[in-house]
Amino acid sequence: MRRKVFIPLIKFDSQIPLMKSILTQLRIELDGMANEAAKASAKKFFKEELTTRGIKVPLVRKLAGEYRKQLKDLSKSDLFRLCEDLWQSGYFEESIIACDWSYSRRKDYEPSDFAIFERWVKKYVNNWASCDTLCNHTVGEFLQKYPDHVQQLKKWAVSKNRWMKRAAAVSLIIPARKGVFLEDILEIASIQLTDADDMVQKGYGWMLKAASEANLNKVFRFVIEHKGEMPRTALRYAIEKMPADKKAKAMAK
Repeated sequence: MRRKVFIPLIKFDSQIPLMKSILTQLRIELDGMANEAAKASAKKFFKEELTTRGIKVPLVRKLAGEYRKQLKDLSKSDLFRLCEDLWQSGYFEESIIACDWSYSRRKDYEPSDFAIFERWVKKYVNNWASCDTLCNHTVGEFLQKYPDHVQQLKKWAVSKNRWMKRAAAVSLIIPARKGVFLEDILEIASIQLTDADDMVQKGYGWMLKAASEANLNKVFRFVIEHKGEMPRTALRYAIEKMPADKKAKAMAK
C-alpha cells in the first residue's frame, strides 16, 4: 500500500537543503511502495545484479510525474543535480525517475548537456531497462535537436562498457522511426555487426527494425548483404516488422 506523503509547493532558488528535502520525501514514498514479491520477480527478469525496491515501472512513472509538478520552478541545472543523485543511489526505480525528469526538460537542452548524459550512461547505467529509458527519450531527443552529436555514438559503439555500446544503438530508435540518421544507423550496425554481447546484438537489431519502418528497402538490403555475419539474435530483431517474403529471404541459409 502506497504511503501518502504531503509534498509542499516549493519555489526553488537553487537551495540545496530544499532539493534534499524533495529527495527525502520521494524516497520515503518509494520505501512505502516496496514489494518483496515483485523484488524477487524483478531479479529473475534481469540477468544483471539489480538493486530494486520491487515497484512496478508504471507506478514509478506515476510517482515521478507527481513530483515533477513540484519541480517546475527548478532550474535545469538544479534538476539535473537531483537526477545525478538519483542515479548515484543505484536503485532501479530512482534511475527511471531520473530519466523522466531529465526528459521533461527537453525543450531546454543545450549542447553541453551531452557530456552529462554520457556520464550517466558510462557511470550509472547497469541494466537494459535503465539504458533504454534514458537513451530512447533523453538522449534520442537531444540528438534530434543537435544532430552533429550523433558522431559521438560511434565512439560509444566500440566502448568496453556494454551499456555504452547498447546506448549507441538504442539512442537512435525514435529518430530511426522518423527516417532520420539512416547512414549513421547503418554505420553503427556495421561497427557492432559481430559483437558477441547479446545486449548489443538486441540493441542494434532493434535499431535496424525501427529504421525499417521508414526505410524498409535500404535496411533490407543491409540485412541481406550482412546476414552471413550477423548473429541470429540481431537478425531476428532487425527483420521483425518486415513483410513475410522479405523475412523468409533474410532467414534463408
